[in-house]
Amino acid sequence: MEILLDNGINVKSNINGNTAVALGNFDGLHLGHLFLIEEMMTIADERDLKKSVFTFNNESLVRFKTNKTNNLLMSNEQKIKLLDELGLDLLYFVDFTEEIMHMTPYEFIKNILVERLKAKFIVIGFDFRFGYKAKGDGEFLIEAGKEFGFEVMIIEPIAKNNKIISSSSIREFIKEGNIQEANYLLGRPFTIKGTIVKGKGRGSGLGFATANLDMDTNYQIPKYGVYKTFIIVNHNKYLSVTNIGNNPTFDDVGFSIETHIIDFNEAIYGEKVEIQLIDFIRKEEKFSDKDELIKQVMKDIKEIKETDVIK
Repeated sequence: MEILLDNGINVKSNINGNTAVALGNFDGLHLGHLFLIEEMMTIADERDLKKSVFTFNNESLVRFKTNKTNNLLMSNEQKIKLLDELGLDLLYFVDFTEEIMHMTPYEFIKNILVERLKAKFIVIGFDFRFGYKAKGDGEFLIEAGKEFGFEVMIIEPIAKNNKIISSSSIREFIKEGNIQEANYLLGRPFTIKGTIVKGKGRGSGLGFATANLDMDTNYQIPKYGVYKTFIIVNHNKYLSVTNIGNNPTFDDVGFSIETHIIDFNEAIYGEKVEIQLIDFIRKEEKFSDKDELIKQVMKDIKEIKETDVIK
């Protein structure tokens, strides 16, 4: 997959050949997004067009949100990797800038879709909006296509088991701790990437060493509590239990993600890892003393190991 990184302004296209383009923010690349992209790829193959995606740098979108909420479903690295695995020819990856924000819908179509991407077929979701103050929509795109010579396909809402698939509903499930539903709509586990850093060192003294994660990006924070997880370290996958929260038993201040890797005793400080959230085990609790905490953690580990064997 060829990747064109762009700040969105005054960049000449060096694309050879015409394209079919899936157009969207694609935060999370959930099953609805993947269906849209697959439709584009089918048309591209039929018409001998380059299979292309236009999307935004996730972090740049956060910078322009009015509420500045940290609620991304994936990092830029995860987004690019997953798109690459789909078999695209071209990814046009754009920073969301002031200039992009103030482009009129017509300018966006002419300058980016037509002149840079050489689009001949464009696929969007039913609710996609673009251009200054989101004035552009599917109907505007269809009319512009008559002038510029491209066709438009609008994908209606996608449901799975009577659930409409959307990034906002997935975020809500994650916030509620309903991680199984979130994963169901994503089509894969919600995965947090980051670097293992030194923590307070309590875990070893309690009998279960923990790896403390410094997140790579502004992920949606799950409901505080204990999760069954898998952690990927150096391309190897291990069963684990992860606490997300602020360790009320020790009256800690601030947020942390601490993972105990089951049947694992290697030092991994400084390693880049992925933590896949699989199931919510219990809410975070304040225990009367460390012995009660140890007893509960041992119970959590036993439950996670048993359910893993069952599955």
